[in-house]
Parts: sequence; C-alpha cells; structure tokens
Amino acid sequence: MANNNIDAAPTPFAQTYFHGTKADLQIGSLIKVGYNSNYGQRRNARYIFLSATLDAAIWGAELAVGEEKERIYLVEPTGELEDDPDVTDKKFPGNPTKSYRSTHPFKIVGEVMNWQSHAPEQIKAMKDALQKLKENGIDSLNDG
Repeated sequence: MANNNIDAAPTPFAQTYFHGTKADLQIGSLIKVGYNSNYGQRRNARYIFLSATLDAAIWGAELAVGEEKERIYLVEPTGELEDDPDVTDKKFPGNPTKSYRSTHPFKIVGEVMNWQSHAPEQIKAMKDALQKLKENGIDSLNDG
C-alpha cells in the first residue's frame, strides 16, 4: 500500500522580494520607514516598497531621484505587506507587478549584481508620464 501522506518539511525556498533604489546599503541592514522618500516630493516616507518581480524593482531603481548608482536589493519583509495602491488601484486591476508596501522594515539579504536596465526611451516615457500626473495633481507614490 502506498503512503499518500506527504510530510510538510521545511523548505529553503521562500518568496524572493526585490527593492530598487539608488541608496548604497549593506547586506544585513534594515530598510525602514521614516527616511526621506526616493520619489515624489521626497517627504518623510510612511511606507517602504518591495516587489516580487525584478522588473518592478528595476523601475524603482531607475525612477529614484539622484545620480547615484542604481541598485536592486534582495529583501525579506519583517512584517505584514499590503498591495501598493499606486499601481494596483490607479494603473492596473489586481496586482500584476506584485508590488507591495509596508510600515515594517525589510532586511537586506543580498544584491542583484547583473540586471538589464530599461531602454532610455522607455525610462524617458515613464518619467514624462509621471511628470504629467504630477502636473494634474497626482503625485502620490505613497510618500505623503
């Protein structure tokens, strides 16, 4: 007789999350709320953001203000996550970008060293679209 019971053994594989930025951070550090945002009006950030897709994290790094090197960190959330309303409610139904926000810190567990940036014309088009939203009074990126 076959054993149909499958033991739920711990697995070394967990959801990978990414955080795109221009900040030079260290593995083991915590990304926390309370610092100036990399986006929008650069106010004191009430949320921090991560994504389960590398593409969304690349956009995060590319759209962050400043001239520093763009970086993608692998992060582990330390608390609850919620959908990022800027991309779910305002742009896409559901959460196809798998973008989330939290008030709980993210622990940096690694850095993605090799990734492909979007084409310069794509980045310009995205920045132009964000500028147009700002001119129409929509300047969220959740930093308010």
